[in-house]
Amino acid sequence: MDNETQVEAMVLLSHKKPDSYINVKVEFGEGEGKVPLDKIAERAEAYKPKEKVTYKMIMKYLQAEYGFKVHTAYIAGVKRDLGLPMYDAPNAVVELKHPRKHPTTVQIEAIKDALKYFEII
Repeated sequence: MDNETQVEAMVLLSHKKPDSYINVKVEFGEGEGKVPLDKIAERAEAYKPKEKVTYKMIMKYLQAEYGFKVHTAYIAGVKRDLGLPMYDAPNAVVELKHPRKHPTTVQIEAIKDALKYFEII
């Protein structure tokens, strides 16, 4: 399907006839009785959902700002220590092959800074 083709679908949900109709006429622009478009854009921007922050984004921030890489387990550990919501990992294992290492205090502070930067804390 090319970009200039538009497809619309109508579905009949009920056979009942409407009891009444309401007609609303809205005029956009400047002047009395008109709805200004810039106010609509501002309100739409306020309701726009925030971008979901991923561990990969946090790791890129830490690499750029601090010059070191951290494991995702370190980020998860700091989030867990701060009491932030955690989600079940689909690839989680029951038993680890190697004992879990812990991040240094410098790494912990850097991760906290990244979480503040992305407005998670």
